[in-house]
Amino acid sequence: MQDLLFDFISKYVSLTEEEKNAILSLDLFRSVKKGTILLKEGQKTEDSYFVLKGCIRVYYIIDGEEKTTAFYTELDALTPHRVLNNASSDYFISCVEDSILLVSNTDMEVEMNSKFPKFETMCRMLSEELLAKQQIDFDEFKTSSPEERYLNLLQKRPDLIQRVPQHQLASYLGIKPQSLSRLRARILEKKS
Repeated sequence: MQDLLFDFISKYVSLTEEEKNAILSLDLFRSVKKGTILLKEGQKTEDSYFVLKGCIRVYYIIDGEEKTTAFYTELDALTPHRVLNNASSDYFISCVEDSILLVSNTDMEVEMNSKFPKFETMCRMLSEELLAKQQIDFDEFKTSSPEERYLNLLQKRPDLIQRVPQHQLASYLGIKPQSLSRLRARILEKKS
């Protein structure tokens, strides 16, 4: 798993052995079971997550119903936005699959950034990429129909179709599970 991490980091900055050892000394790797809730609504956290293996999701509970807003899979990073202002979370983060995560916190990040300034550069670059991706995803979601969202998902993240329960996938697409079933049938019919 550490090779996977270092390969990812090398896309942004090159690491010396000292820097690699500093990362490993932080004891960041966590194995987390499917169904584990990493963050509950109302909790505060300083933890950020990087998915090495598995899938985690972000969801809200609105009027007793789960509303999934994001899935994070291999090599995706998630810093709950409430970490930045030390506020209680208004959503949940849970594991859809057994996962191996890197879990860091603000103190660790400050320490690493002060010892090794290139980490701050890497974090800034990664943040800029994530912000741009989220803006594109948000715009696509707002301007597309449920069928277009599903086709977009098939094209960009086909792995989620097999990995995520249908009711969570439907919620992510902004529709009911029954609508997703009809939508899938309609798409299959068009292909025939």
